[in-house]
Amino acid sequence: MGQVIIISGSPIVSVAVCLLLSWPAAASTIDYETDVKPLLRQRCVPCHGPSKQKAGLRLDAGALIPKEIHPDLLQRVSSNDESDRMPPEGARLTADQVATLRAWVAEGAPYPKDETIAKRPADHWSFQPVKRPPIPASVHEHPIDAFLFSERPATPRAPEGALLRRLHLDLIGLPPSIAEQEAFVGKGDLEAVIDDLLARPEYGERWARHWLDVVRYADTNGYERDAEKPFVWRYRDYVIQSFHHDKPYDRFVLEQIAGDELPDASLETHIATGFLRLGHWDDEPADPATDRFDQLDDIVSTTFQSFLGLTIGCARCHDHKFEPLSARDYYGLVAVFNPLTRPRNGRTELTVKVEETDVYAWREVASEAPETHLLIRGSVSRLGERVVPAVPAVLVKGQPPFPPAGAKTTGRRLALAHWIVDERNALTARVIVNRVWQQHFGEGIVATANDLGLMGSPPSHPELLDWLADWFMHDAGWSLKKLHRLVLTSRAWQSRIGADSPIRYRRLEVEAIRDSMLAVSGRLNPKRFGPAVRPAIPLAAIEANTDKGSVWKPSDEAEACRRSIYVFIKRGLIVPMFETLDLADPVSSCPKRQVTTVAPQALTLFNGLFTLDQARSFAERLRREAGDDVDRQVRLAWRLALCREPTSLEHRKIREFLAEESLEEACRVVLNLNEFVYPE
Repeated sequence: MGQVIIISGSPIVSVAVCLLLSWPAAASTIDYETDVKPLLRQRCVPCHGPSKQKAGLRLDAGALIPKEIHPDLLQRVSSNDESDRMPPEGARLTADQVATLRAWVAEGAPYPKDETIAKRPADHWSFQPVKRPPIPASVHEHPIDAFLFSERPATPRAPEGALLRRLHLDLIGLPPSIAEQEAFVGKGDLEAVIDDLLARPEYGERWARHWLDVVRYADTNGYERDAEKPFVWRYRDYVIQSFHHDKPYDRFVLEQIAGDELPDASLETHIATGFLRLGHWDDEPADPATDRFDQLDDIVSTTFQSFLGLTIGCARCHDHKFEPLSARDYYGLVAVFNPLTRPRNGRTELTVKVEETDVYAWREVASEAPETHLLIRGSVSRLGERVVPAVPAVLVKGQPPFPPAGAKTTGRRLALAHWIVDERNALTARVIVNRVWQQHFGEGIVATANDLGLMGSPPSHPELLDWLADWFMHDAGWSLKKLHRLVLTSRAWQSRIGADSPIRYRRLEVEAIRDSMLAVSGRLNPKRFGPAVRPAIPLAAIEANTDKGSVWKPSDEAEACRRSIYVFIKRGLIVPMFETLDLADPVSSCPKRQVTTVAPQALTLFNGLFTLDQARSFAERLRREAGDDVDRQVRLAWRLALCREPTSLEHRKIREFLAEESLEEACRVVLNLNEFVYPE
């Protein structure tokens, strides 16, 4: 207590003195939850927390801080010796922060007895083996519904027509034709439609685009010159064909990481390794040695995000601050890919010759691997200890075998790929099952599809995720088509979209919007595969480029009307319609498209040259197929674009509109209805 001064002779003061003398001792001015714990979390936990415990010490919970270290702790945080002070990096603690810790220790370092203590990193849910839980007892026969609804009634089923359109847009990215709508009416055999759509080549085109987002696909290198990647489109076609033919996912993974090292390597598997070379590339780097590790970092980071749902790039310069991934873990993976070389002649990229067609891929020029060293602070001029190929220690009880070098390659990538697809790996099946769920429902069981680590979102239904992952590996034999069928036959997916539905109300991706416009207008060119096409774009979009004359030469009209997956993706000049409507950033792995709502989107969809062209073609189609009968034109427009008949109000309103405007303008209105750019 502070000193009390008594002024004699005052009865009021006398009473006050008596009260002060009888008052209990002042409560602590330091609150652990608001003053101490945030400070420890910010400055101490990155090195002394659940993920990492330097010197075997944890400071993320009061119960874990031994009282005997309190004096040393206070001495280290107030030390002026740079080799002794804590934290060793960044700004030292302020005088007020040190005073807070001193006061807390002086009061006995109190903390809540019920304070939650984080588990060890190795105990994190996604690092545990996949085990199939029992299906809950339920009134629902479908396993997904049993997990989601248990004994509750399922949400109401969507109308048949809406389900048919949603199904077509989900699986092939195109609305059903009138013939397909009429074949479905009355029968309502959704399972037959699912099987039919999964068998179509359009399914491969639709779902390949989702994968290309994840693996940062583009047709050019980026940077200033943004040169075209030679024959990279072969990788895009490989992905389409793999989805169409339902290549088992474990084989799909093997081929992309180590297709050239497989015992049955072929032209196709060599093309698959284009995955490793899709990243952006500077053809004239200021520091070639650093650029070399930038390329390896792109491969390591993308491989782990794509297949394992983990972010590891932070460990390039130091142990990861928030994940149990060390710099040694990171450089053990760099050692796997270090034998690769990029075929080039100065600034010009070269391809690899395989069976005489050109393949855009890395190559191992010798079976002996170069030494790999840990780079201190990520600097190529500061070599640390030598490292050998390895996977992150937290994910394994023992390292997988990395064999001695083979005759033509080191075999390191193949060993890594086999470990990734091993059924004992806790992450691979969970990650791909979650990606498929996200595309069908709008949000994954784990909302952070590229991050199932400690910093990622927890699963909303962990038992369902594990059941699906185990079923996918063992019952489905890694078949994505079987997984689609399971999901799409559930009442959960067939629910009417609403507040209580598992389905999220979301806008279609730009590719599905553009392809649907082409399909409805009758101009969609079904040609598949081959070099990318360049649709016409406004000249204003080219103004920022240094070489305006050659940067973008439009394809002819028929070629430009091919599906959007075949459109040229130039990192430095994205087709404006694609960029405005949230195309994935092709620089790094994109787990989920952003969905923005901005004014340029409305302008693009209503006034863009592409929309105007399709509206004219749509009107021509209506006149051609419905004649001059306005009522027939209106009904046909609704059936083609929205897969239903217009309501009486809609019919009356559009007829009133047509009394003053052209059919082309009416078609432009239809193509801009919310119902057209949303699945429902």
